[in-house]
Amino acid sequence: MTRMRSKPASVPKCESGLLLAYYGDDFTGSTDALEQLTLAGVRTLLFMDAPSPSRLAQYEGLQAVGVAGMTRALGCKKLAQVLPPVLKQLKRLRPRHVHYKVCSTFDSSPDMGSIGRVMELAQPLFKGPLIPLLVAAPGLGRYTIFGNHFAQYGIGSSGAVHRLDRHPAASRHPVTPMREADLRLHLSAQTHLPIELFSILSLDMPESDFRASWQNLLARKPQAVLFDAIHSGHLGQIGRLLDELALVRQPLFSVGSSGIETALARNWAGERLVTGKGLAVSGETRPTTAGSGPGRLVLAGSGSCSPVTSGQIRWALGAGFAGVRLDSRACAHPETAAQAGNRAVKQACSHLAHGRSVIIHTTQSGAQPQVTRILGGRSAAVLGTILGQVLGRVLESSCPVRLCVAGGDTSSYAARALGIEAVEMIAPLTPGAPLCRAHAPGHPIHGLEVVFKGGQVGAQNYFEYLRSASPLSKKSAPENSECPRGRSNRNSAR
Repeated sequence: MTRMRSKPASVPKCESGLLLAYYGDDFTGSTDALEQLTLAGVRTLLFMDAPSPSRLAQYEGLQAVGVAGMTRALGCKKLAQVLPPVLKQLKRLRPRHVHYKVCSTFDSSPDMGSIGRVMELAQPLFKGPLIPLLVAAPGLGRYTIFGNHFAQYGIGSSGAVHRLDRHPAASRHPVTPMREADLRLHLSAQTHLPIELFSILSLDMPESDFRASWQNLLARKPQAVLFDAIHSGHLGQIGRLLDELALVRQPLFSVGSSGIETALARNWAGERLVTGKGLAVSGETRPTTAGSGPGRLVLAGSGSCSPVTSGQIRWALGAGFAGVRLDSRACAHPETAAQAGNRAVKQACSHLAHGRSVIIHTTQSGAQPQVTRILGGRSAAVLGTILGQVLGRVLESSCPVRLCVAGGDTSSYAARALGIEAVEMIAPLTPGAPLCRAHAPGHPIHGLEVVFKGGQVGAQNYFEYLRSASPLSKKSAPENSECPRGRSNRNSAR
């Protein structure tokens, strides 16, 4: 059992007022971090591009900012072009911490979304004492013990916990299959940086031994340290250690899941830097209990290859949702992509006009080898962009109250195609996929309630749960609540 720790000296305050700036390697992972911070009472806004200080000045009371990236779907050469300018911009904001947020199943390889390469790019920029690695997120069913990572099959469900290299989805990912559960060995194929472990044995020591073990590790001047963690108490301990490493004028750069946000927020609550209570967003919006309200129209777009999402789509179709296939093989060829998109838009609009919620999907049966062979590493970019364009065109002709985009690798591209500039969480829905409000001036999605869902997120009845979630405040609705065709938002959901 973890023992109570004495409180260390107060950490220095950040001059800018920002406690954290993070970059998510895909959109759904970015909203996961947004959720953890918001629920902890940290006022956070998630942008599509790194904001300037003047842009941040338009939002009062921000304590954290995120950037929803897409580096998980990039090769090393492109990653090295895209990421450093963003990290430099985040550093200019002078936060206490800069976090590179990755999926809690650590999706990466030497050739695609290389986390090791990210660490090499960040090390000379931040010049910190070390790079912390915290991948565990116990609240999402993700655990690290003796360096080996384990994940529940489906967040928020009763699925079993699997070692990562035996996980039914992560071990069979079409682009970055996880072949090794020891995260140090997994990263050794991606970087030359040595990685040490701060194990569960040290975390569970009495306070004096815990501190001595940490100081002994620091004395060896490690370049990167992986933290074990299997419950929330461990995250609180780790959050204290990380905050003590951050300097007033030199933010600490870290890599990991939303466990980083949870760990730091626990420490900030103890330091009274954040409320630590409820949902700290605009005054007109309050948390609601989802899952008990009247039905409403939902438009969902799925580019996920996860068997979890495939099962959720099948369940939803059986519950009255209409399924619309976006032919991914046709989308892989420029000469047939437009026709495939037009067909999907027409079918979706027809279903919505008749009061049925719709799921537009690129696949219901997992990865399609033919498409992967044609598009290679461009699969997420091509399919995600087309999916976003299709959803945007449907929104122009109808007005479903809620939009959902499923699939971590494709969501970043879909969000940009939809014209989204930023999102702010307005209520919890299911762990890892909060209900948000979209900021997209001049686009049909502006002001709408939107959810970006990772492939492993949610129970089998996820889409029905989203459809029946309780209504929110008027502030969360679009300013113009009338449909382009004069149809009310309150039509039947099915």
